[in-house]
Amino acid sequence: MDSIVDLRSDTITRPTPEMRAILSDAEVGDDVLGDDPTVHRLQERMAALTGKEAALFVPSGSMANLCAIRSATEPGDEIIADATTHCYHYETAAPFAVAGCSMRFVDGRHGVFTARDVEAALRPRASHFPFSRMVVVENTNNRGGGTVWPLETIADIRTVADQNGLHVHIDGARLWNACIATGKKPADYARYADSVSMCFSKGLGAPVGSIVAGTREFVTRAHRFRKMFGGAMRQAGILAAAAIHAVEHHYERLIEDHRNARTFAEGIAEIPGIKLDPKNVPTNIVIFEVDERHGSAAEFGQRLEAAGVRTLATGPTTLRAVTHLDVNRAAVERAVEIVRDQCASRTVSG
Repeated sequence: MDSIVDLRSDTITRPTPEMRAILSDAEVGDDVLGDDPTVHRLQERMAALTGKEAALFVPSGSMANLCAIRSATEPGDEIIADATTHCYHYETAAPFAVAGCSMRFVDGRHGVFTARDVEAALRPRASHFPFSRMVVVENTNNRGGGTVWPLETIADIRTVADQNGLHVHIDGARLWNACIATGKKPADYARYADSVSMCFSKGLGAPVGSIVAGTREFVTRAHRFRKMFGGAMRQAGILAAAAIHAVEHHYERLIEDHRNARTFAEGIAEIPGIKLDPKNVPTNIVIFEVDERHGSAAEFGQRLEAAGVRTLATGPTTLRAVTHLDVNRAAVERAVEIVRDQCASRTVSG
């Protein structure tokens, strides 16, 4: 059998040979003592890229979000976010358990909500209620299918936030993808946020790491919480060098992942028993439904994997496929044929 086409996530990428060479030659120090030059270089570059005063290198996107949340809130505060947001679904309840915050959900469209939704979710300023303190915008939105937020929508939310004392945080784990899809720069989005996180280990293909950026005062506070959460690293310049290489060499090529995702979506949309609209695939994430004739999403995913394609079941009838650096056009076309074959065999035998 040909090699597996792994579409579970864009986090499964492996460092390229060029990146491995960069790792071996990276200049390092002790970042806990504040003297790793490559970490400093990365942080300074990311601060400039997002238009912020400072940035902090952290091990993961989850820690970046948690550092931002804890730095902007106090226990008993409340976070307004879409019901699909990553920091609720996939970060082990850290906003509740670690930051001591509650979350108030709005129901956006594919993860995108409006300033009016934020206004409706605000708590009255009374002793009975948690204090509305933060808004989280996930751009692109994972569970929404890689949805890109319109810039004007974030700008409108910024206006409401200013009127009501809310901290706006952009969970930009895949903000790189949003920028490639729209032609915008990270700073174009980040200008409307108090803090922004971005991930190097998804579409950019670095092995580890994310960044959180904001004002110098905010990042100083986030630095303390990074230490508290166990995120301080020593010779982290090795990882920072990989992140710098990823930004320099893998950012622009994200358009290839978007094209491959559209190819996959258009290919499987024609298959009986598969439901999705390729127009709802703006970046590199394809979420599709399987008809009951093919079994549950988990069962169908198991058959796909046995045949050579890995996906992730995201619900009883839905699966997710994500294109990335390690999957080329030929592999995506092979994946379409495998999905077609599995659907045909199930229909005939079922």
